[in-house]
Formats: sequence, C-alpha cells, structure tokens
Amino acid sequence: QVQVTESGGGLVQAGGSLRLSCTASGLTFDNYAMAWFRQAPGKEREGVSIISGRGRTTYYADSMKDRFTISRDNAKNTLNLQMNSLRPEDTAIYYCAARRSAFSSVSWTDQRTYDYWGQGTQVTVSS
Repeated sequence: QVQVTESGGGLVQAGGSLRLSCTASGLTFDNYAMAWFRQAPGKEREGVSIISGRGRTTYYADSMKDRFTISRDNAKNTLNLQMNSLRPEDTAIYYCAARRSAFSSVSWTDQRTYDYWGQGTQVTVSS
C-alpha cells in the first residue's frame, strides 16, 4: 500500500521561511517524479514544483521559482520544498504527489496524471 505523507507546515510571518517534507512508502521512490501542489482558500489547486525521479529535472510555477526550491533524497524516500520570502498569498494547503509517467514543462501541472497524493499540510503566512 502506497502512503504519501507531508510534514513541516505551520504559521510563519511574511518574509520568513519554511521547509516542507514529504515521505513516500510502498513504491520504488526513484521511479516516480514528485511534485508539490497547493490550494489556497477559495481557489483551485495549483502546481508549485516538480522534480524528476533522479532529480535532474525541475520545474516551478512562475510565481515561485525564485523563492522556492524543490529537492529529493532518494535514499530516504523524501521530497522537500524550501520556501523563502514567504508572502501572505502563499497561505494554502500544500500537497505532495507522485507520478510514474513522463512529464513536460506544461503537462506536469495536470493533476489527473498523478498516481498518489498526500493529505496535505497547512501553511499560513501572516502579514
């Protein structure tokens, strides 16, 4: 049984930093690209970033690429998201997702193409 679990969310002031982690079990971790999505109150869920199975390829949403860094540790089946210079508009539930299929700079945001999802972790940025 595959389990995907996020951690590291919390409350932070604007301008601060937060590091999210995601662990996955029950799958061959480096066979899966891993991604972060987020859903703000009243908005649709959107893609944040993705990293390929071996970490060679990453994509980011435009509004986050200069502030967020995605990484993975395949030895520990762990995905990370370092978030700096946080803004109140970054407040959202952040989800970790895994996909077996190939992706492009456009297709990675298609949520229907992901195989497994975590339950999410809340990030709140106060002004």
